[in-house]
Amino acid sequence: MKPTEPQPTNPRRDFIKKSAIGLAAFTIVPRYVLGGQGFIAPSDKLTKAVIGVGSMGRGHFEYEGTQVVAICDVDKRHIAQALPSLDKGVKTFNDYRELIKLPEVDIVHIATPPHWHGIMSVDAANAGKDVWCEKPMTHTIGEGKRVMEAVQQHGRMFRLNTWFRFKDTFYGMGTTVKPIKKLVDSGLLGWPLKVTVGKHTGYDWKFYWVGKENLPVEPVPAELDYERWLGPAPFKPYSKHRVHQTFRGYWDYDGGGLADMGQHYIDPIQYFLGKDNDSPVSVEIDAPQQHSDAVGTWRRITYTYADGCQIILDGEGKDTNVPYIEGPKGKLYPGFKSDIPDLQRKLAAFPDPEPQITSFTESVKTRQKFALNEENGHRSCNIVNIGLVALRLGRSLQFDPVKQEFIDDEGANKLINPVMRAPYTI
Repeated sequence: MKPTEPQPTNPRRDFIKKSAIGLAAFTIVPRYVLGGQGFIAPSDKLTKAVIGVGSMGRGHFEYEGTQVVAICDVDKRHIAQALPSLDKGVKTFNDYRELIKLPEVDIVHIATPPHWHGIMSVDAANAGKDVWCEKPMTHTIGEGKRVMEAVQQHGRMFRLNTWFRFKDTFYGMGTTVKPIKKLVDSGLLGWPLKVTVGKHTGYDWKFYWVGKENLPVEPVPAELDYERWLGPAPFKPYSKHRVHQTFRGYWDYDGGGLADMGQHYIDPIQYFLGKDNDSPVSVEIDAPQQHSDAVGTWRRITYTYADGCQIILDGEGKDTNVPYIEGPKGKLYPGFKSDIPDLQRKLAAFPDPEPQITSFTESVKTRQKFALNEENGHRSCNIVNIGLVALRLGRSLQFDPVKQEFIDDEGANKLINPVMRAPYTI
């Protein structure tokens, strides 16, 4: 992607001419080395380092306007699998703290299990890097707050890697989110609205991401640094089912299908309801009692906002003929079907939603916030984490969207900032 900023100033060109050593060492010079915000790399490409190069991390090596210059993983097999698809000379690490010190890195892409997302995002921002993080943004509400603070304190750009608020067909709706946002903004459905996310509106909660109780203790594979894989999570003896793809079934690292798919499904709802700076005031849970270690399934989760809007997560596929969005004036069904007569003609009279920056390279080079950033990403991740806290505790909860804490529930509030295993802190 060609830079869209004004041409570099003379002082910057003078700096580059005088920096013979720097030019010899790097084909891509980090933006901040050249004078901080407002400068772009001399190359058309930004440099990227990827932490976690399992299948998810390897799937994101190619991105417009970027070049991978370093990777990190605690499993030597992942490093070996990644290197053939990368340029020679890419640096490899076992410890991400060494990777984020590299002066030649512009963007740090975090593709680890979620219990690492918050710490790594904060450390990368503190090191002066822009951050691209996989979903869910953080494992806890408190970690999300810290990521926001660090990103904004250091003037970093942040991208959360779920994209349905701005591109691609949105599951069962048969359209991108843009016309849904336009419909909601038009008022044709009325207010407040109820959104149902489940099997019959086109969404799979992936209940195969459940944990196993009474796991066998197994020897740690020689290629895996299990101690570093655990990181801030409580120590549990190694069992194959805890790590890599199946880690999603354990509370210490993730939260089953809700944590895996929740931000994909819920973030666009937060966007089209116009609640990017808000959170629900209550969550109601209908689920079996959860195991203390292994994530289970649930039947129904209901979030309610102060204005009466609701998000219903239908886990058991109970609602067979339910609309995706229901308001006092109309309904919207999968396939963008509605009971409002002549909807498309009526909708054409209303303005389109405000444009968004949907290229992270553009965001990094222009220093303008990405469409899904540390602020709105934290709010949509909050919805997931509010539900996970209620699910773990087995009770409905009240939430304060301003303080971002639970009301009159000490047990729930302890899960906002759970104690991390020493020496890890955030």
